[in-house]
Amino acid sequence: MIDEGPDAAASGTFVQSFARGLSVIRTFDATHPELSLSDVARRSGLTRAAARRFLLTLETLGYVRSDGRTFALTPRVLELGFSYLSALSLPEIAQPHLERLSREVDESVSAGVLDGTDIVYIARVPTRRIMSVRITIGTRFPAYATSMGRALLAGMPDAAVATVLDASELRAYTDHTLADRASIRDEIERVRWQGWAFVDGELERGLRSIAVPLHGRDGAVVAAINVSSSTTRDTAERQIERYVPALLRTGAAIEAELRLV
Repeated sequence: MIDEGPDAAASGTFVQSFARGLSVIRTFDATHPELSLSDVARRSGLTRAAARRFLLTLETLGYVRSDGRTFALTPRVLELGFSYLSALSLPEIAQPHLERLSREVDESVSAGVLDGTDIVYIARVPTRRIMSVRITIGTRFPAYATSMGRALLAGMPDAAVATVLDASELRAYTDHTLADRASIRDEIERVRWQGWAFVDGELERGLRSIAVPLHGRDGAVVAAINVSSSTTRDTAERQIERYVPALLRTGAAIEAELRLV
């Protein structure tokens, strides 16, 4: 049966016919992919006559098909869910996945996009302060010196990478920073074939970061996610061994949702 809720019923804002139509759609599920008219009426709490009207309306709109005896939903019903997903932005899609990743690795994780020569943070789950600069949504760092930046650059054609590097003010933030174009291009090529980027103390001493790219529906790299940690937490080898698989799993989960948008 349909529960209007006292507030909606009292205010007169509840559209009962619309609610009944949704209740008909909800009668179908994994264990009941096909239903007879009687089944739909019983499961929705509607009369047979009302259930028939809604089913025929849904069939006319393309959301339901019938073989004359039973009814079933069509793939067009997925549009109802796609409307919701398409309204979500990349940060909203990524955030719950980043939260799970942060709990799994017990480290700060972030997502970023490329804007000119910089990466811009668009989502973040901090666990501890590991940089002298406080990172928030909108924080920018030079792409060439960050793991997310290199993951993003690795997804671009060589000519586009050259344009970014030519426009960047290359400087050494620490004695580990790759600050010449040839070395940076070599590292970007490494990121391309291995599928992830690793930066060890290049942006700030004591900071390690590992990133993987995120691909959109067309396969192009649209963002990157990373795990950041202190060099005192573990060895570089063990951090790579632990974080890379977790990042790749998280990236694949985010990409699966992005393909629906």
